[in-house]
Amino acid sequence: MLRALSALVRPGRDLRVDFVRGLALWFIFIDHTPGNLLGHLTLRNVAFCDATEGFVLLAGYASGLAYGRMMERDGWAPAAARIAGRVGTLYVAHIFLFVVFTAQVGYSAALLDQAAYLDELALDPFGQEPYRALLEALLLRYQPAFLDILPLYIVVLAMFALALPLLARPVLLLVLSLALYLAARLLDLAPQGWAGRDWFFNPLAWQLLFAIGVVMARADPAWLARRFPWNRWVAALAILGLASVAVMLNLVWHGPAFGLERPEAIAAWMAGVDKAGLHPARLASVLVMAWLIAHLMPPQARFLHGRLGTPFVLMGQQSLPVFCAGIFLSFLGRLAIEVSAGVPMQLAVNLAGLAALVAVGAVWAWYGNEGSRRKKPPPPSLPAQSGPATP
Repeated sequence: MLRALSALVRPGRDLRVDFVRGLALWFIFIDHTPGNLLGHLTLRNVAFCDATEGFVLLAGYASGLAYGRMMERDGWAPAAARIAGRVGTLYVAHIFLFVVFTAQVGYSAALLDQAAYLDELALDPFGQEPYRALLEALLLRYQPAFLDILPLYIVVLAMFALALPLLARPVLLLVLSLALYLAARLLDLAPQGWAGRDWFFNPLAWQLLFAIGVVMARADPAWLARRFPWNRWVAALAILGLASVAVMLNLVWHGPAFGLERPEAIAAWMAGVDKAGLHPARLASVLVMAWLIAHLMPPQARFLHGRLGTPFVLMGQQSLPVFCAGIFLSFLGRLAIEVSAGVPMQLAVNLAGLAALVAVGAVWAWYGNEGSRRKKPPPPSLPAQSGPATP
């Protein structure tokens, strides 16, 4: 099995990026499954950020590598056209996922007489005004719960297509991105949603994290190593800070259940660490962890090619279909856990979910590899060997 999965992994890439992205996709599946006990161990419980920040940062990194090289080789128009094609693919995937998820939740709510599903997942407007809701979904103004990540990615990637010429001036790119981030937060700038619901992820703020990933990808590795070198004291301070945040988060969230008094001042400050506008504490958390991972995980780490790493690497390389499948599977996992929340069911949901996500990644990788083989021209045939000329 490991050999078969390894054969589907695309070579010539930084597998650390794919591994972390695959891990983030699994965390998204876990976090989107209410009642999942593993949800107490994911990133959101030990840091101010969660899998979404890591996913967006690495999406910027991957985009900077792929489209930056194309920009250098072919110019702005072909690279922007390729990005536009990717945006179109993401849009189609989002609409398909919207239809499937709405049908899945709506049918389950009717079958199980659980109208609360519709209210909790913000699907009740679809039941009240289905035609208007469908139109607003096509315009990306209506985003039910769990269906707000792809619209963010679509808008940020479209903005990146316009910013491609700035790749030659990364400092200016970061300055303009930071200015837009500050304007979005200070002036409360955000795309307008439908029915009084703004976008959960404000792309005008989250584009900064994407831009940082782009600049990291385009920077010379030696320059990055000099600018952000390894320092064990800084690393110890960073780890201590992350550990302190983990203690603080769990004390505020779970302390009263164990008879511990919750520090109200800290709880009040944490309430302002918003995810929609990418609060600076969330931005700092993901960047600190990125620095630690970049130094503590060697590019050629053996586990990336082993039983632990290969499934996640494969998921990370096929992130779009794996993400879409994870949204669908997370609701199935919720239904299963509502039947029985015991340890056997918890194990079954998480192991089956992980296996299904890996299977989706494997099938998509196989399909892509087969398509690549079909596109390759056949090797030229050798000319027929003629005999000696006769006079």
